[in-house]
Amino acid sequence: MPLNFSIAPLSSALRPALLHKIDQKTKPLGALGHLETLALQIGLIQNSLTPRLNKPCLIIFAGDHGIAEAGVSAYPQAVTAQMVANFLAGGAAISVFARQHGMALLVVDAGVNADLDTHPALVSAKIARGTRNFLTEPAMTGQQCLEALQTGAEIVSRQHKLGCNCIGFGEMGIGNTSSAALLMHVLTDLPLEKCVGRGTGLNDEQLRNKVSVLQQALDRHPDITEPLAVLATFGGFEIAMMTGAYLKAAELGMLIPVDGFIASSALLVASRLHPQVLDYCVFSHVSREQGHQALLKHFNARALINLDLRLGEGSGIALAFPLLQSAVLMLNEMASFDEAGVDH
Repeated sequence: MPLNFSIAPLSSALRPALLHKIDQKTKPLGALGHLETLALQIGLIQNSLTPRLNKPCLIIFAGDHGIAEAGVSAYPQAVTAQMVANFLAGGAAISVFARQHGMALLVVDAGVNADLDTHPALVSAKIARGTRNFLTEPAMTGQQCLEALQTGAEIVSRQHKLGCNCIGFGEMGIGNTSSAALLMHVLTDLPLEKCVGRGTGLNDEQLRNKVSVLQQALDRHPDITEPLAVLATFGGFEIAMMTGAYLKAAELGMLIPVDGFIASSALLVASRLHPQVLDYCVFSHVSREQGHQALLKHFNARALINLDLRLGEGSGIALAFPLLQSAVLMLNEMASFDEAGVDH
């Protein structure tokens, strides 16, 4: 299955005009701080002096992980399917926040270890009923990995055709912080202990077990460094689909707000394949997971908010979305000195 993405670097042609427009607003130079940087980035992504956020969409990719058998999570695997039902019933945190901000919400069954009832907001794209346990074998085959990447890309393409130009990705999958930690460790060379966190709320003893299990997994699969091989060995179907989704969204010139640790680990894989994907990304928040904090430093990224979140689901994207709206409205609706008749 071919995996071809063509992601253009952002053009800087409009930068002088955007900076002039921002600087001529009725405020001291730079007085809106990072919001001005955000407005500039959105303008460059859309190549427009009057950018718009059209039909913003959040997509939650859900999948189960074989590594959950090793006791790396405080919750049983059945919670993945139960939370998918909660998303679709409108009762989860992300359901509430997406409704609050008028964001469309889709849930993708990337590989949940359960049969899910049909629902208008559920995309059935199951690769398998969960990944294999990477303590003993690769999480997925190379073909499954490519299929997941392609599926994520196709799902984004469908939303783009419906008029969406701002898209974010959340996830649900018991055990997926373990996958994220290994992807981060192998692809960044940061020490494993800096990449592993408490996930769903492990105590000290459980955290030590998690680190031990992940070290055993690394020992079981030595010398794997190529990004897609790392993803197939340690990833999840939801992480692989998110990776393809990031690449397609960037190829289509969409604005991509980024969520927390697992979502950022998928972006890490995507950036190893196509570094330009990062130009289209806005980092919505910095979470309580130490791995996410270190990963943002690795990206040299500045997050919009810090609320000590550690939920996933795309929750940070929805909470930060009003800042994207404010940046765009500042560009489009705030008066210039000349328009307002204010001396400067």
